[in-house]
Amino acid sequence: MSHSQLTEGIVPGRLDPERYCTNFADVAPPLGAQEARIAADRCYFCHDAPCMEACPTSIDVPLFIRQISTGTPEAAARTIFEQNILGGMCARVCPTETLCEGACVRMDSEGEPVEIGALQRFATDTLMAKQDHPFTRAPRTGKSVAVVGAGPAGLAAAHRLAMLGHEVTLYDAHDKPGGLNEYGIASYKAPGGFAQAEVAWLVQIGGITAVENWQLDRKGDGDLADLLADHDAVFLGMGLSGVNALHLEGEDKDGIRPATDFIAELRQASDLASLPIGRDVVVIGGGMTAVDAAVQSKLLGALNVSLVYRRSRGEMPASLHEQEHALTHGVTIIENAAPIAIHGNGAVREVEFAYTRKGPDGLEMTDATFRLPADQVFKAIGQTLGDTPAKVEVAGGKIKVDGVGRTSVERVWAGGDCTHAGEDLTVTAVAQGRDAAQDIHHVLMEG
Repeated sequence: MSHSQLTEGIVPGRLDPERYCTNFADVAPPLGAQEARIAADRCYFCHDAPCMEACPTSIDVPLFIRQISTGTPEAAARTIFEQNILGGMCARVCPTETLCEGACVRMDSEGEPVEIGALQRFATDTLMAKQDHPFTRAPRTGKSVAVVGAGPAGLAAAHRLAMLGHEVTLYDAHDKPGGLNEYGIASYKAPGGFAQAEVAWLVQIGGITAVENWQLDRKGDGDLADLLADHDAVFLGMGLSGVNALHLEGEDKDGIRPATDFIAELRQASDLASLPIGRDVVVIGGGMTAVDAAVQSKLLGALNVSLVYRRSRGEMPASLHEQEHALTHGVTIIENAAPIAIHGNGAVREVEFAYTRKGPDGLEMTDATFRLPADQVFKAIGQTLGDTPAKVEVAGGKIKVDGVGRTSVERVWAGGDCTHAGEDLTVTAVAQGRDAAQDIHHVLMEG
């Protein structure tokens, strides 16, 4: 039976087959060599470059852009990878408009920054296409480190530790490594299996053994004590596995699910036309995950997609660039509204919202309400840590760490979204994994 955008309920195949390929093509096609040289020539090569200060991994942006302008993109890639081994993915998913490009001095003079993200992608793609790994391992130290979680923080830590000569065992709960990069971002940002290609390139350094479908504290796998008994140090980079609830009656109705589950399913789908999507989709939240879920719902053929956030657009965690991306794809953004009731018999049919306002004690619900028809609702109101390893101190619902990632447990470090210092950004997680690895190396070699 064929379906269309007008078909009621949650059904697959709302679009013509070729539309799926078009809709989920690379959202930002790469620069060619000549385009990259022209873009690089716009850089002022600032001595005290604000773009470098704005990068969480402190990539020497002026240097790598100068290397591109002189026709040596492979050297530029090495400059990038020295600080950020996941520079290829970060070039695709970083909110550059609020980081390096947002700080570019060209913004003040012209209102148009140097295309730092696109140039970073050009350089890293050029080197990775040659399957040439730019780093070699130091002599083996005889030390071993367990890295829990093969997301950005874990991968960055594993690579740096292996490069420094340690043996690394990378434990992950999924059947594929990559974490957020593999399961948590919009498909159109990194199509063509890039996340797995990047991991395969990264582990060419050697010294990294992967253990998949392994979860900390799960019966039959192991706990923190087991890891400490088998390894000289442990790095925790398992991200956030829990999802915040709406705390509304009827939240368990059919058609309501976490946006993260939807995005992960879409990322792993071999046939996008087979994915069911609602005619009327409501996404609750205002971050990057909410935007990714809303836009991809539209791209799968949903007729009406509304993204509802309890505060103003200016306060949305998603960047202005991401918000504009959603609007240009037909997503309706409703600000200053919070859900108060879910209606439907067995399955969701409507979500009722109340408009909000700022009061003396914070956000307040008003008496003004409205309803949105919904046969599918995605919750994107934040994630939680889930189970915490025994004895590891927690702050604000996340693992507490110091400036180099040390936890309250001796020989245990942590980084990325699972820590209180995490910012839900791939680039921040990479920086934390890298820095923790350097500190682990210092401690192991000192002991």
